[in-house]
Amino acid sequence: MSGLLSRIVVGAVALPLVLGVVYVGGWVLVALAAIAAVIALHELFWMARTLRPVVLAGYLGALASIVGAGFGEITWAFGGLLLTLPLAFLFKGVAGTRQTTTVSVGVTVLGAAWVGLGLAYAVLLRQIPENGRLAIFTVLLAVFAADMAAYFAGVLFGRHKLAPSVSPGKTWEGFVAGAVAAVFVTWIALYKTGFVDGWRSLVLGGVIALAGPLGDLFESALKRDMDVKDSGRLLAAHGGMLDRLDAPLFAVVAAYYVVAAFDQL
Repeated sequence: MSGLLSRIVVGAVALPLVLGVVYVGGWVLVALAAIAAVIALHELFWMARTLRPVVLAGYLGALASIVGAGFGEITWAFGGLLLTLPLAFLFKGVAGTRQTTTVSVGVTVLGAAWVGLGLAYAVLLRQIPENGRLAIFTVLLAVFAADMAAYFAGVLFGRHKLAPSVSPGKTWEGFVAGAVAAVFVTWIALYKTGFVDGWRSLVLGGVIALAGPLGDLFESALKRDMDVKDSGRLLAAHGGMLDRLDAPLFAVVAAYYVVAAFDQL
């Protein structure tokens, strides 16, 4: 199966499933976020295995953050994340690995914060009274549209490298096409809804357009550090779970605070 066909098939199966769970929301969404977090962290910790991450502490901290968000409280989400640090230090001492505490504990907390807290914000965004479903759908669809537009524009018209030292495949042409797609989808989704609509939807779309690629580049930088091409092969040509979550993990956090800035929480 070609890479393009594989992307289409996996997307056609996975996207409706994810959107269906998001539509239901509640603890069903928390469960999906928890499963995604465990898989993504497994991929991250496998990539960074030479740094000796404290895997159990990372899993527990990320899951505690997501469950905390499930109770609808951002403070509980952060509280769950903060468990990672003492647990990582404790388990590192028990394990007695040769890697330094700074590196071992540092990469563990990074994973829990990046993946766990990012998915916790997706849960929190979905829980916005009355407009949570609209908010999370808008972000996910905008990120998906931006990703597809950037991919095809890069393949067809890409000439100028966006960040050659980090991700040689990404181009400015793809970035511009993705940004236009993200802003357009956000505007269409929120047009005259009374929720972050009008010019505010353009601001939200612009933030998503910037945050998504930053998340993608962040993961690309980590993979380059670890000398791996993809985080995994779970999703065929899409790569691993982390390869699919990289942009949304940044976008949902940024979107949450834009919505908060417009006093719509």
